[in-house]
Amino acid sequence: MPECPCPDPLWPCAMTGAVACLSGFTGLEVVIHGSSGCYFYPASLLKRPVHATLLVEDEVIMGSEERLRSVVSEVASSGLPVAVVLSCVPAVIGEDIRGALDGMDVVVVDSPGFAGRMEEGYMRALAALAPEVGDREEGVTIDGLNPVDPFYLGNLYETQRLVSLAGGKVAAALAAGPLERVKRCGPVALQTNPDLASGVGRNAGSLLGLDATVAAVSAAADRCDLDPDPVAKEAQAAEERIDHLCDKFLARHDPPAAAVFGGRAYADFAARALRRYLDAEIVCLAPRTGEGATVSLEEMQDRIAAADPDLILGSSYEHAAAPEVSYVGLTFPQRGQVRLHARPIVGVEGTLALMEAVLNACGRS
Repeated sequence: MPECPCPDPLWPCAMTGAVACLSGFTGLEVVIHGSSGCYFYPASLLKRPVHATLLVEDEVIMGSEERLRSVVSEVASSGLPVAVVLSCVPAVIGEDIRGALDGMDVVVVDSPGFAGRMEEGYMRALAALAPEVGDREEGVTIDGLNPVDPFYLGNLYETQRLVSLAGGKVAAALAAGPLERVKRCGPVALQTNPDLASGVGRNAGSLLGLDATVAAVSAAADRCDLDPDPVAKEAQAAEERIDHLCDKFLARHDPPAAAVFGGRAYADFAARALRRYLDAEIVCLAPRTGEGATVSLEEMQDRIAAADPDLILGSSYEHAAAPEVSYVGLTFPQRGQVRLHARPIVGVEGTLALMEAVLNACGRS
């Protein structure tokens, strides 16, 4: 059967965003109610175990409720609750999906691809799970984690490390860890990606950048009994290391002319870091999200050609468009690369990792 056209080849749709969010939690089975294409794209992007109804033409014409109930029953035999994400086809048909699943331990997420972009679907899935601050919970919530993100695990581990360094504990992570923790979130949230802020608890701020990290941990300190001084000292030492190496680089090289592509929060952070440490000229800042987002391959290629950068931060799409230009991965997809290390982009280690990658890429040019 024909697949649903994606309006933005550079960024996933709302259905993929919902599946990504749900797949981050343990103790939950995820079923995509749709055709094979609606399954294989998020499954290949996430590389996580998800299920699908794999609808064919007859089921679209005659009704898919029987197929859905059969698949959900089989998946639910694991003993875990099930989340069903609607794709475009069943959403358009208008079947009574909740009625078909009556009596089953199922969360239905109405997030077809045409509902919007990845962030919209992520928020729909999170809303369906209804996270809330737990009674008397004093830990921190790690917010904005997305399994599609190549920095997903690194951001989780780095935030856990920083909270521990400050003498605190993590109450819950959105979206990671046991599903049961979504009802026991902490009163304060540390943002790993402000583009995906859940709104649960008080937002202490973003961890993108050294100054921002210190400020966010300090803002969370009173409510979550944290000591921000160890984090501040570590951030200061990291700043000195980066300044030293970047000064050495600039003694031998001109500041780079950089083109930056990615989600808005990541792209803005990377551009700030390049300006701050390398006096870089940002010849192109092209966020994937928010106002003025770059949403087509042709627009992306035209912007690179017009900017003529000597450094590109982005995805495999940008790298393929200008393979001769020094390149650092900033967003998905990152094809043709082996990734074993849980590399962060947030916190102290995230800023160190970003600038390390930039200096190595520019130094090879």
